[in-house]
Amino acid sequence: MPDLLPLTLAYRSETGQRSRNEDALRVAQIGPVCHFIVSDGAGGHQRGEEASRRVVDHLDARLAEHAQSGASPDATVLAEAICAAHDELRQLQSDQHASRRMHATVVALWIDRETREAVWSHVGDSRLYRLRHGRLDHVSEDDSVVQQMVRAGWLSPVQARTHPNKNQLVAALGMAEQVQPHSHHDHIEEGDAYLLCSDGWWDPLDARVLEDTLARSLTAQAWLAALLEHITAHAPARQDNHSAIAVWIGQPGDVTRPPFPSPLSR
Repeated sequence: MPDLLPLTLAYRSETGQRSRNEDALRVAQIGPVCHFIVSDGAGGHQRGEEASRRVVDHLDARLAEHAQSGASPDATVLAEAICAAHDELRQLQSDQHASRRMHATVVALWIDRETREAVWSHVGDSRLYRLRHGRLDHVSEDDSVVQQMVRAGWLSPVQARTHPNKNQLVAALGMAEQVQPHSHHDHIEEGDAYLLCSDGWWDPLDARVLEDTLARSLTAQAWLAALLEHITAHAPARQDNHSAIAVWIGQPGDVTRPPFPSPLSR
């Protein structure tokens, strides 16, 4: 049996300047298999809080059941679980007044530390980032109006950061009749760092902040603390809920944390 890849994690969920926290997180390990889920809910009369909780509960139960059967993470199973969570939200609100409607974004990462395989999937604008060799080399694409404009070439990524419609979604669980989760398969490497987060967390961040805080951090918890310090310093007047899960593969070291660059190196 191959050695299990070491894995460390940290998570934070902050209310910000809102009256309640409508984000939900879940982390779990079943044997060599681990899953991590972030969901950001929205809706009237506290329905956003209910929506995100139901999403993480549904995915947690489905992924745990799959792992307990001895099976490895599977992108199709993950996508089907997300679609089933969407159907549940739709059924719960089918007869409700518009003010009682609810929806949620979701991002999930599913890792097998024995086979060194990972799958992830998302709907909405909760994101997954992957940093490899200390550099950002993957970020999920939002289901948003602004991201569609970027793909079409109408906006640059820099312009998208300050666009007034950057939080307008074109897909979320509970919104439309059907959703199409964006699923990916990956072979994980020792030293990979993953960040799953809601839009309130990623909004003030860019690649340099992610990379430089990672370079300075000795632990996953310290990395989240450094990111949170930056988020707080750049928070808008009505800071949204902001939540994140950091997952580090392998031991912190030169792979995960490259030598911090000198001021003259950039």
